[in-house]
Amino acid sequence: MASNTYMLHNGGIMPAIGLGTYRMKTVHELEPVVTKALQHGYRLIDSATVYRNEEALGLILKKVLADPDSGIERGDLFVTSKLTPADQGYDKCYQAVLKSLERFGLDYLDLYLIHWPGSAKTKLTDPKNRENRMASYRALEKLYEEGKIKQIGVSNYTVTHLQDLLDHCKIVPHVHQFELHPCLFQKDLVALCERHNIQVQAYSSLGEGALINGTVPLPHLKVIADKHNTTEALVLLRWAIEHRWAIIPKSKSPDRVQENASVWDVSLAAEDIQWLDQVQDSNQHRFCWDPTEIA
Repeated sequence: MASNTYMLHNGGIMPAIGLGTYRMKTVHELEPVVTKALQHGYRLIDSATVYRNEEALGLILKKVLADPDSGIERGDLFVTSKLTPADQGYDKCYQAVLKSLERFGLDYLDLYLIHWPGSAKTKLTDPKNRENRMASYRALEKLYEEGKIKQIGVSNYTVTHLQDLLDHCKIVPHVHQFELHPCLFQKDLVALCERHNIQVQAYSSLGEGALINGTVPLPHLKVIADKHNTTEALVLLRWAIEHRWAIIPKSKSPDRVQENASVWDVSLAAEDIQWLDQVQDSNQHRFCWDPTEIA
């Protein structure tokens, strides 16, 4: 059985499954799913400045931590946020993290990522993109040394972006979060992360829903799900876990959040994993942002 936590290269412990909160902004939207997630073993909450929900999440978590019946302490939680492209650069990044901490009402964040390799209002080919993201990462290294962030990393970096960072950084990123599913199995990027002991965290594991709602037909996926008496969504999530990637499935439905927590009860055969590994060869799709042209 796969482990439900991963050890990062600094010795930190990261939950293998977390709750994605993209497109949910209010306490009204978030509280039912956060509550259900925590009840079913989730301890990682994934946010970002651009999601505009840090303050709402902070209020919910404060309530949970103040409730003696919850059995949850701050050290049990793994809270992630990310830098908006508008805040790229050393000083802006440093201040952005402090503002995120203030909105969350927390003394530290467990993980903070540079959300995107580019800068807002900057042409894709402008070398300022590289200059800014390098400066932002230096700010994260400083915040890490100060204990305001327990782990640092990046998101949506290509192999080129990540290798460039590795050639210049003091602290190897602990985590890289990027789009990863059978239709976009970024093998070279995964391999680079593995060589440097960077934990891969997959987002859009269900292809924004397209891989399970028929928008992108994967007929054999249903065959695998039926064979194991499970759902297509859980097959996709389990595929990621079998590769030892962290996952952050998002849902506005508490029932779906509960269902996703049962990923540990799913088993896949070697031939199932092999088939999913090869989907991209004939059926490649990217459902989210494409960073490949950013200088």
